[in-house]
Amino acid sequence: MNWLHPARIGQATRRKLADVGHATRLLLRLVALSGASLRRFGLVRDQVHFLGNYSLAIITVSGLFVGFVLALQGYYILQRYGSSEALGLMVALSLLRELGPVITALLFAGRAGTSLTAEIGLMKAGEQLSAMEMMAVDPVRRVLAPRFWGGVIAMPLLAAVFSAVGVLGGWVVGVLMIGVDPGAFWGQMQGGVDIWKDVGNGVVKSVVFGVTVTFIAVLEGFEAQPTPEGVSRATTRTVVVSSLAVLGLDFVLTAMMFSI
Repeated sequence: MNWLHPARIGQATRRKLADVGHATRLLLRLVALSGASLRRFGLVRDQVHFLGNYSLAIITVSGLFVGFVLALQGYYILQRYGSSEALGLMVALSLLRELGPVITALLFAGRAGTSLTAEIGLMKAGEQLSAMEMMAVDPVRRVLAPRFWGGVIAMPLLAAVFSAVGVLGGWVVGVLMIGVDPGAFWGQMQGGVDIWKDVGNGVVKSVVFGVTVTFIAVLEGFEAQPTPEGVSRATTRTVVVSSLAVLGLDFVLTAMMFSI
């Protein structure tokens, strides 16, 4: 019952508001450092390679199997209504609008986000960030900003790869295995997918998810307690918070995009 005391509730609320304010200031500072980070593009390029290239295997394999399952399930549903020719359109829209950005963001949080948090957290635990400050080197500019923008750039590219491989997986199951007419498969897809409404919305989602997941990973690593237990807890929080944020933002973005 002590936790229901007004003083404790007020203290907890103040701490949460302070955390939100600190996170907002850090995000604004990372955005303000975009020009400086892009001028030293070698640092950003290395992070794009680290975050994107090393996540490519899990993204590709996951996209392929998601395409397999979408085609298999979609065919038996569409067959009931005599619309099996629309299988390609269904697979493409499902991947471009929803599954591509969302699943890629969840996998990105589990693979790249955790590595970012652990790397920055270990640098803090090893007092490398403090050493940078002693040498008049801003750790936010030198460490956090390149990693943040590397993740923002890598995430839409990985989402595009996921969707493309998923469509290829749907073609393998639908055309090669089940026997859907290939002309109908690609023709329905070409005629039904809108470049701005479908592809554009997916790109916007992937960019927003990239900013969200990468920022949470960077923030958790930067604010982690400089102990092994603190770094492990920060890594766990990165996955949990990023996953919930992605799913919540997906609903908000979908409601906004398709209500216009």
